[in-house]
Amino acid sequence: QVQLVESGGGLVQAGGSLRLSCAASGRTVSRYAMAWFRQAPGKEREFVAFINWSGGSTNYADSVKGRLTISRDNAKNTVYLQMNSLKPEDTAVYYCAAGTYYSTNKENYPHWGQGTQVTVSS
Repeated sequence: QVQLVESGGGLVQAGGSLRLSCAASGRTVSRYAMAWFRQAPGKEREFVAFINWSGGSTNYADSVKGRLTISRDNAKNTVYLQMNSLKPEDTAVYYCAAGTYYSTNKENYPHWGQGTQVTVSS
């Protein structure tokens, strides 16, 4: 079992940057593929970014390509989401998730954090 805790959310103006962190405890995070999802009010939770266990493979939703970057530090049991050129439509609760393979489907990730709010003002 792995426990995930997100941090780093906040309020930022459009065009600004934030870096989210997801700290893992319990089983080492290097055993897992990791992903970020987000959920805006009244919308379904959607895939944002994925990184495999070694960090050698990443995938992104089209809406965030070129602006958001996922990375991981297995020595620190932490996964990051660097968010640049933020837009108001990026406003959501951001969740990290742990799984065993690449998927954009939230149902394929058995482990979740509690989420961190990101608000982008125009």
